[in-house]
Amino acid sequence: MTDRATCYIGVDVGLTASKAAAFDAEGREVGVVHARTPRTTTTAHRHDVDMPGLADTVVALLGRLSAELAAGGYVPAGIGVAAHGNGLYPVDADLRPVGPAIASSDSRARHLVDAIPAETARTLAAETGSIPWAAQPAVLLRWLHDHDPEAYAATRWALSCKDWVTSQLTGRPSADYSDASAFGMVALDTRRYTPTALELVGLPASDLDRFPPLRESGEVVAGLSARVAELTGLPEGLPVIAGCMDCVAATLGAGGREPGDVTIIVGTWAINGVVVPARVPAPGVTLSALMPDSRTMLAMEVAPTSAANLEWLASACAPHGQVGGVPAAELLREAAEVDPGAGGLLFLPFVNGAPEHPAASGTFLGVSGLHRRGHLTRAVIEGVAQYHRVQLERVLASGAAVGDRPWRLAGGGARSEVWAQVFADVLGRPVRRQLTSELGARGVASLLPAALGHADVPWSISDSDDLCVRPGPGRAAYVRQGQAFDRCLAGMSTAWSEVERYRSAEFEPVPGPVRPATAGA
Repeated sequence: MTDRATCYIGVDVGLTASKAAAFDAEGREVGVVHARTPRTTTTAHRHDVDMPGLADTVVALLGRLSAELAAGGYVPAGIGVAAHGNGLYPVDADLRPVGPAIASSDSRARHLVDAIPAETARTLAAETGSIPWAAQPAVLLRWLHDHDPEAYAATRWALSCKDWVTSQLTGRPSADYSDASAFGMVALDTRRYTPTALELVGLPASDLDRFPPLRESGEVVAGLSARVAELTGLPEGLPVIAGCMDCVAATLGAGGREPGDVTIIVGTWAINGVVVPARVPAPGVTLSALMPDSRTMLAMEVAPTSAANLEWLASACAPHGQVGGVPAAELLREAAEVDPGAGGLLFLPFVNGAPEHPAASGTFLGVSGLHRRGHLTRAVIEGVAQYHRVQLERVLASGAAVGDRPWRLAGGGARSEVWAQVFADVLGRPVRRQLTSELGARGVASLLPAALGHADVPWSISDSDDLCVRPGPGRAAYVRQGQAFDRCLAGMSTAWSEVERYRSAEFEPVPGPVRPATAGA
């Protein structure tokens, strides 16, 4: 048994915001702090991350949280980190960055993926459950080889975001199965690294040595370093576990653990996941990530096409040059006054692009002189829900078996009553709102009690019926809207490509055969 003052710390590093939260032995939140994630976007396709700045941000958050916990009489028992999967955080043998990290929303290496023959790409999906795409570490490592050979040669460890943070807390490189499997780097039958993802882009199999040894998500990597302990006020040697990618952590935080559980996360990225048995062949989805329960994995369709679109609108509605924007709550109040269908206005939610639509950009269709800001907001939240539907239909078509329980809705869409109703109406399914604010932090922290030998009973979640939203009178309008949305989406490729040519300050490399890279080049 643990002392009532014992708590468990989860860190969740998102592309927009970073959080550190603490939870008591029952999984109740007892403290949380937030900060903006440091990031530099150099072009529409290049999304860089300031690695030292990110580490400093997390350490500062832990310092603030430590002070809150001490004041409340809580004693931390351990730390787990969750963060966006994919992307590339390259470091040298001393765990120092060899340059800026590349975020999972980056698309600079799209030409490398386009050059992979479709049949060859299917071999990766069959072996790992994940398809090749532009922000995979293997693809970005090849980009580094071609465009920054000095950084490529200096890269001793190819880390994920959460592995970078964990390395800065402990002084040790680490990797876990959830992140590595979502990279397309783990063979599902052997649970070992496979060189397939590297070979698809012409990198040598020896580059597997750049990836740290695999650990279970709940395995302790090391204790908190003396340096970080001094900076944060947390005890030196505090156990730090390997952690997991944010999609898995948020699914755990929302209570999605059993096969057939569906979790929809309305965050910077749209996460649409179903818990399925971990076996070959995997469902034919974009990403499959192994869960901490090794018998299961999360089959997902993901894209940066969700709540970030509302954040963009909030900023766009502010006067030019003003820092911040109109509060999202104010926009959502206006949207609630607009009938389903937004007065015939459609929005394609690609302000940050999408892996499956390389040239896509955020697009309003059907704008007329009758439309006001409330119509724009309504169209944005409807467009986000419609694209979640498109992705969920892909998951269902892939062969993932879905249970009859209400689908769990988390993130911005869950916290807004009007948006939750839009989701229920668009999907034609009951959705259960998960209102816990820090699902990713809660999910990774929930691994700590078992990892430390304190308890092995999963934390409970609220399945109250009053949080269940069922399809209502707007369902018929959204069926019609969905049909128009799909037809418009299918016809936008030429227009988006033309816009991309018009606005691009750089020309993409011409796709062509990818020549094998020379090891150590």
